[in-house]
Amino acid sequence: MAAHAMAASGEASAGPAGAGTTGTDGVLAVTVAGEFFALPAAAVREVLRPLPLTRVPQAPPALLGLANLRGRVLPVLSLAGLMGLRAEEASPAARVVVVEGLPALGLLVGRVGRLGPAEGARPVDLPALLGRAFVRSGVPVRGAVIPAGPVQEMAAEAAERLALVAFGIAGQDFALPLDAVAEVVRLPAAVTALPRAGEAMLGVVAHRGGLLPVVSAHALLGFPATETRSARVVVTRLGAHRLGLVVDRMKAILRVPEAAIEPVPPLLSRGLGEARVAAILRMEGGRRLVSVLSPAGLFDEATVARLGAAATEGEAMDGDGGAGAVERFVIFRLGEEHYGLPIAAVDEVVRHPGALTRIPHAPDFVEGAMNLRGAVLPVIDQRRRFGAGEAGGRGRIVVVTVDGLRAGFAVDAASEVLAVTAAELSPAPELAEGRARVFDRVARVERGGRMILLVDPRALLDAAERDLLAAMSARAAERP
Repeated sequence: MAAHAMAASGEASAGPAGAGTTGTDGVLAVTVAGEFFALPAAAVREVLRPLPLTRVPQAPPALLGLANLRGRVLPVLSLAGLMGLRAEEASPAARVVVVEGLPALGLLVGRVGRLGPAEGARPVDLPALLGRAFVRSGVPVRGAVIPAGPVQEMAAEAAERLALVAFGIAGQDFALPLDAVAEVVRLPAAVTALPRAGEAMLGVVAHRGGLLPVVSAHALLGFPATETRSARVVVTRLGAHRLGLVVDRMKAILRVPEAAIEPVPPLLSRGLGEARVAAILRMEGGRRLVSVLSPAGLFDEATVARLGAAATEGEAMDGDGGAGAVERFVIFRLGEEHYGLPIAAVDEVVRHPGALTRIPHAPDFVEGAMNLRGAVLPVIDQRRRFGAGEAGGRGRIVVVTVDGLRAGFAVDAASEVLAVTAAELSPAPELAEGRARVFDRVARVERGGRMILLVDPRALLDAAERDLLAAMSARAAERP
């Protein structure tokens, strides 16, 4: 068909969405919910098979999600939803019609027909449909009064604490200083082994346009080698080089006072594995111990030089892979979707305590309050806010400070710290109005065309949430 030829060529036609003839000539015939419609041919850029989608929580019903189209963010809408018709069932004949516009849009249709005259097909007025579906509400966002006193003091205290990235190795808790960690990513399936590299050296993996040496934390610390599907690579800075430390799983981001960290007893520092532990973190009244590693203590100078040579000569990794400025994000999961928060806004990631204190008259998205080192922390259920359903387990609490206010966001998991270059970031489409605008950018970092929605932490707390937190902080300040 002509439509398929157009999809293969990938050539864009000039003209805005909705432009072109209003008759039945120069149109692309499509089927939607068993009915025939005509899209202006001048507005059609190409026709594609359905693409993998990243769902946008709380978006208008017609917005199915975002797709990665050759490095560009493409909003995909249901034409049936725009027209108020019943939703199409998945079909091998379904296609996405990409139409011109600001931004360009993908329209999911049941079937694509011929390009040319289409007798009996009803013309589609795209500008009118989009205007009705994505009209701006115009409701001003109320500013919250930021209370003085205890809230700012808690934020200042959090900034002064030491930040650590905690991870699991052989059933034990370990950590590295956050400023020594470039990112935490999944272990790639393909690891290229190097000859005569030693037991701990697993090989090299492709990473940001270069090669990243990866080593086994199990071997370094004297634990038996194991395989796990949830393995993560903690990308650590070693001078001018980057090293990937393979661990079992990422656990949390911790912010702790210096008094909670104690040096390793000299008697324990004599063993091979223990010598790599720089300090011990005591948590939960001493019931939980975390071994704090030192990047400089992981390897001697000769080993560092050998690891640097493992990467291709001249490809010393400077943190951004030569692709420009880098931002780091804490990646968290809700249901099957992944989202990101700027690491600068995240105080810490802690375990969900399980039982929370109910807050009378609070909105249903406020799960309750928890005691975080003597401070009352309201916990907002982001699963409910983002429509991800109920939690499958206790999950994690992402503690965020926004405009001097602190809140905990209940999520299913927080498994990565991801470094994203400026070239991998795109603005979120303007189609996602209202609450969906908490996502201000999109990171195109996932393989297979997937993307990660990045959260604007200031927009995440809307007027009701801000007012609730401000009132709670004011009441706490009034207590003796």
